[in-house]
Amino acid sequence: MRKSKFSPTQIAKILQEFDMGKSVSEISRDHGVSSAAFYKWRSKYAGMNSKELKRLKILEEENRKLKQMYATLALDHQMAKEVIEKKL
Repeated sequence: MRKSKFSPTQIAKILQEFDMGKSVSEISRDHGVSSAAFYKWRSKYAGMNSKELKRLKILEEENRKLKQMYATLALDHQMAKEVIEKKL
């Protein structure tokens, strides 16, 4: 998955601008973000401050790494089972 060019703090500030009355088209033009990305952020991070958003990003990255580790271990386990079965 591609890493976002916006930090959690920047995303929180962009969402706050919308809450203060700025239109989506102005925000898109000023920050170089598509309206689809803005609405995606809004649905995902609505009501979070920058600290909560930063913590969520860290947890998502940790979860991704753990899933990758599990997939690798499961593959190794499956390969070991196949080798053992062939030897018997």
